Amino acid sequence: MTAADVVEALEAQRVGDSLRMRLLFDTAKARADLPLPEVHVLLDHPAYEPRMAAFCILDFQARRRLDDDQRRELYDVYLGRHDRITTWDMVDRAAPRVVGGYLTGRDLAPLHELAASPDPLRRRTAVTAPLFLVRYGVDADLAPSLEVAARVCTDPDPVVHKAVGILLKYAGERDRSALLAFLDQHEAEMPRPAVRLAREKLPR
Repeated sequence: MTAADVVEALEAQRVGDSLRMRLLFDTAKARADLPLPEVHVLLDHPAYEPRMAAFCILDFQARRRLDDDQRRELYDVYLGRHDRITTWDMVDRAAPRVVGGYLTGRDLAPLHELAASPDPLRRRTAVTAPLFLVRYGVDADLAPSLEVAARVCTDPDPVVHKAVGILLKYAGERDRSALLAFLDQHEAEMPRPAVRLAREKLPR
């Protein structure tokens, strides 16, 4: 199986100039065994669809039973090729399980580095990766995840602050008091869309 096989399959699903996202996901899922060197070839492709398929494949591989070295390989591919991420949905597709899944139980310093990046998509990765920790990690993962959110919670870019709101909403499902404490400290300076998302599941 090669990257060329994936591209060919994607093109076969295209109708006119468009390719439905569900068909892209299904194509990537059917080729989730693609070797990582071929994933790199997909990431080199100039078009959106092959690169999105590459991040889907990373996500599907991260859902498997993997040892620590295998998870680190996926993590390294994602971060090492972050320059090939050009849309927010590429981040959302792979960052939680590929990056957040690897960092579970580890120091989140790499996310703080991403949070300080001038690139809004790297900052989105910083605050989207902890979704895995907040939703599936242990209770001890919550506070470090909120510390990352605090780094970017006043970010003016919607690509970033909407992701902050989503993370906070799920954090509130895990621990409402932690969310309320976060909002007490930061809400006044946060963009309103982020606040609305964070409060979405709180009682009026």
